[in-house]
Amino acid sequence: MNSLSGVMIMVLAALPALAAEDTPLQQSRTVATSLMQQLGAELKQAISANGAEAAIKVCKNIAPDLASKLSIERGWRVTRVSLKTRNPLLGTPDAWEQQRLEEFDAHAANGAALDTMEFSESVTEPGGRYFRYMKALPVQPLCLACHGGEEQIPASVKATLSRQYPHDRATGYVVGQVRGAISVKRPLP
Repeated sequence: MNSLSGVMIMVLAALPALAAEDTPLQQSRTVATSLMQQLGAELKQAISANGAEAAIKVCKNIAPDLASKLSIERGWRVTRVSLKTRNPLLGTPDAWEQQRLEEFDAHAANGAALDTMEFSESVTEPGGRYFRYMKALPVQPLCLACHGGEEQIPASVKATLSRQYPHDRATGYVVGQVRGAISVKRPLP
């Protein structure tokens, strides 16, 4: 065998690995990770510059804009959902998402690793066939100033949350719980 055929064999052997990176699962992971990283950077910057109250504006305005931008770019629905919503118009899970969130909570209660917690499947719904993906959003120490227990949320943050979100249910969390999830819904042919 000459060196050229050895190179061709190596390239052909790598093709399945390259194709695996382009699966709906991998693409959905990439989009969810992108949203998580962008949102995390925005939150850290806002809190560092202006305190915990600034995080409210990021989650209220910037997070939905980031998700909307990804949705438009991809032609998918990309969003954040939770069983304990802060903004019911944007964060209420559909039936499929609610079931996954309940499963995530059960797994977390049994000690499952939150950083790798995800679920995906292809489903048929009345509107067509979809690839559905969810990635858990674990509660981090940074989250507690807005999502923690009564004693952890500063008075100024409580007042702003009360004004901005009169139906807020997204408090009382502790580090290590599932706060919600990034949800990706994409049409299948």
